[in-house]
Amino acid sequence: MNFDLSDEQRMLKDSVDRLMADQYDFESRKRHAAQPDGWSHDIWAEFAAMGLLALPFAEDDGGFGGGPMETMIVMEAFGRNLVLEPYLSTIVLCGNLLRFGGSSEQRAWLIPAIAGGELLLAFAHGEAQARYNLADVAASAQQDGDEWVLNGCKRYVIHGDSADQFIVSARVSGGRRDRDGVALFLVDALAPGVSQRGYTMQNGVRAATVNLSNVRVPATALIGVAGQALPLIERVVDIALAAVCTEAVGSMEKATEITVDYLKVRKQFGVTIGSFQALQHRAVDMLVAVEQARSMAMFATMMAEESDAGERAKSISAAKIQIGKSAKYVGMQGVQLHGGIGVTEECHIGHYYRHLTVLEMLFGDTDHHLALLARAGGLGGGV
Repeated sequence: MNFDLSDEQRMLKDSVDRLMADQYDFESRKRHAAQPDGWSHDIWAEFAAMGLLALPFAEDDGGFGGGPMETMIVMEAFGRNLVLEPYLSTIVLCGNLLRFGGSSEQRAWLIPAIAGGELLLAFAHGEAQARYNLADVAASAQQDGDEWVLNGCKRYVIHGDSADQFIVSARVSGGRRDRDGVALFLVDALAPGVSQRGYTMQNGVRAATVNLSNVRVPATALIGVAGQALPLIERVVDIALAAVCTEAVGSMEKATEITVDYLKVRKQFGVTIGSFQALQHRAVDMLVAVEQARSMAMFATMMAEESDAGERAKSISAAKIQIGKSAKYVGMQGVQLHGGIGVTEECHIGHYYRHLTVLEMLFGDTDHHLALLARAGGLGGGV
């Protein structure tokens, strides 16, 4: 893949960077976080007006036909500014589930509403016992005439407390960890039997626990073929992992800039601490970690839509491993070089560290992906 940006991609980058500079400084972010949903609906409307919400969808479905590179541009800018809005949940996760798995009728009525900023979706898949195993689904769906009846509890649903619709995974057959037997359903957030308990994650992003108790949905709510949804879920989670990797790079890059700026102004023993060679070396190591992460994020972007599921999964895991290692190092060094002030709410670096900590765990932490890659034989025959 050619990573030189096209004219259209440079325009996209400039537009997103300009919006972030104008409306997403740190004080603005605090105001967005204080709103009832934990993010700004006005900013979401700006995203819609700029076409960001239509970016990954095919032109025939009312989108702009963007690919992984366009998502990388957006997510890196969002990472630099710790964006709180539900882009990952609505566009990257649910949008791609509809893009690859939805029927033409489902895409026709859902995607224009998503692109216009009128419809918010959340992917309700994770469960308490599953940890990072995507096949571990205990929620059930039983067919009753022309309807499906759903029961179960979904955890860690990103932006689940503000979603209008959920895409819910449920088992229609087989054992709890069988690869076959998983299906996806569209569920209205206000349907009888659906309840949510929202909370704020460590990085300020909202999430929810979603309970389903005898929730009835029509046959038209089924996405794809009943019992064959796991490959689709894995494909979309790989795309989301690539997006998370680029978001982490943006956060690491900004955290490094903040730390270097602090070293230039903080004085000790009558001189700026940035003049101490040992601290200079640590700042350089942070920069090296960022660049290592950037190269692997680009690799993940290149492999995000690889048709060979095995090669795609290995590549994405390798990228997530490096991202996790770099994120931990950059975040810890940034806080340590700030000293005690680094863990205060008023200091920006602590917020970046918390965000990087959440991204490291999202869709599988470093140890999980290291184990997956080892079992798969590594990249190029070695880990």
